[in-house]
Amino acid sequence: MTRQKVTGLFLVLVTILCIGTMAQKVSSIPSRQMIAKGEPLKLDLLFPKNVLNNLEIDVQSKDSGKINYKGKTLADSSLLLKKTSSETSLALSASEEFFLNFKLFGMIPLRQMVVNVVAPVQVIPGGHSIGVLVHSQGVIVVGKSSVTDKEGHTKNPAEDAGIEVGDVILKVNNNVIKTDFQMREEIEKAGQAGKKAVLEVKRDGHIFKTTVSPAYCHETRHYRIGLFIRDSVAGVGTLTFYEPQSMRYGALGHVITDIDTSQKIDLADGKIVSAMIENIRPGKKGQPGEKIGVFKGDSDLLGSIMKNTQFGISGKLKNDITNPIYSKPLPAAMSNQVKEGPAKILTVLENNKIESFDINIEEVAPQARPDGKGLVVRITDKKLLEKTGGIIQGMSGSPIIQNNKFVGAITHVFVNPKIPTGNWLQILLIPRLLSPQKQLASSHLKCILSIPEYLYRFQLLNKYGDYHSQL
Repeated sequence: MTRQKVTGLFLVLVTILCIGTMAQKVSSIPSRQMIAKGEPLKLDLLFPKNVLNNLEIDVQSKDSGKINYKGKTLADSSLLLKKTSSETSLALSASEEFFLNFKLFGMIPLRQMVVNVVAPVQVIPGGHSIGVLVHSQGVIVVGKSSVTDKEGHTKNPAEDAGIEVGDVILKVNNNVIKTDFQMREEIEKAGQAGKKAVLEVKRDGHIFKTTVSPAYCHETRHYRIGLFIRDSVAGVGTLTFYEPQSMRYGALGHVITDIDTSQKIDLADGKIVSAMIENIRPGKKGQPGEKIGVFKGDSDLLGSIMKNTQFGISGKLKNDITNPIYSKPLPAAMSNQVKEGPAKILTVLENNKIESFDINIEEVAPQARPDGKGLVVRITDKKLLEKTGGIIQGMSGSPIIQNNKFVGAITHVFVNPKIPTGNWLQILLIPRLLSPQKQLASSHLKCILSIPEYLYRFQLLNKYGDYHSQL
């Protein structure tokens, strides 16, 4: 290779490196930021000083004259602010949404940030151990089981009709299906009449119809189509927060999915109940531990479940509940107010006693989507480490408190239980969870979850619903 080519290659590599570094700095500017009404916007600009000296910010607002900069009201709806130092605090405040357009030399667009100005939200942290009982829309196909005739031959009518694991059966012969028992009855009825069953099926958000011929099973002496189905799930988690005036709550910190299909449960109805923790199985590296406890049905009813979202479940409490550690509401922190450093989590290790434990927030990442990994925390509390080994199954939803602000919730456990992840529930997300609008299909609004007063014993968090019915 000639000297000229080597020099050219070196210049190309240097250029790529510079562009990559600049792109990383630009990507550090969030595309959306939220501030409380009356509070200034604070930006962390990681550019070098020579870039800051040539950085201009175009401020735009729908409402002219409503933006304040360093205590002065801007007369125009658009103004160029030139950064002349490495100062990272931009004292901008407004009464509604506004936009920041970052430009280099006033010409090269780098990034646009949408700033939402929202009213402050205050909630009471949870920490209560709860049982979660959820009824799905329709019945979920969780497996296949061939039908054996009297000659010993096997067949699977549902598989022949194109039914797959993970499908949700909504109707049979135009009858809305709410329970696995009802599904079995419809298939038995069609089989005895010698007719085919028309199934309305939901898959990946799309609804289609298919026809299946029930076959008589010599082993069970019933007509079957060759499926394992489930209509409800149950598990244990932790209450994250509640708002005493509206009686609405948030819990779990993550979406409820089916154990066999890993798909989100489309909620028909559900409820949360009080849970008592009887024992703890400590976690080890590579083996997350778990809470072992009991809960009943309606006798310990706390409230209804109205939503199953990426940030957890939410609904309305039946009666007022108390938190012995935080009896008064705390302000909900926004993402820019969450800092690396000491914090607390609230959870139950024995019976129903809520305790506070020390943690350290190791990483605070921009959370553009609800993936449950906005925070990485390390357990530092000696008592918690000795008893549980770290975060264990059943602690999902445990609230995180920092600087007397409600930050978010524990959501997932890494391979090392001492280092779990968490979501921050930003000030804009809490009203969504507290919204009274139900995530229910209209045909299922009157479907009521009816679970007998059995004593549920659980050793699960993500292991929701290990019961299924053969069809």
